[in-house]
Amino acid sequence: MVEDDPAASQFAMDRLSQAFETSARRWELIVYPTLFAFIILAAYGFYLVFSLAKDVHYLAISVDSNMTVLASNMQSMSDNMGQISANVRAMTVGVESMARDVTTLEPMLSSIEAMNHSMQSMTFTTANMRDDLGAMNRNIGRPMRFMNSFIPW
Repeated sequence: MVEDDPAASQFAMDRLSQAFETSARRWELIVYPTLFAFIILAAYGFYLVFSLAKDVHYLAISVDSNMTVLASNMQSMSDNMGQISANVRAMTVGVESMARDVTTLEPMLSSIEAMNHSMQSMTFTTANMRDDLGAMNRNIGRPMRFMNSFIPW
């Protein structure tokens, strides 16, 4: 039998060893490059994560400084809104005072209207007087010119 024969057993072991080495070489051709590619990809992944962490750090610093500026600007806006509110309150007081003054002036409105009518009638009277004086100048002026030629002034 083959089991009793040491040469056959040795041949089978050599053959098994050779088949294992051939198979191991095939796996080495696949596993070592794959392991090398994995190491390169892992290193690149670490670089990307490190770079992302650094960028996020800079972004956090930038956002923090911008938020500080934004907070101070919001405080300024709040102060300005307070001033606007105070100014609007002062304007409200002024407008209320004006409303009271206008109600005080309403009784004077009838007197002012009467004065307006009187001024209109005076304007019409003055216009009539002007017309009458012009007519009188035309009527008297011509004979007076004739008379002035005789009178030595």
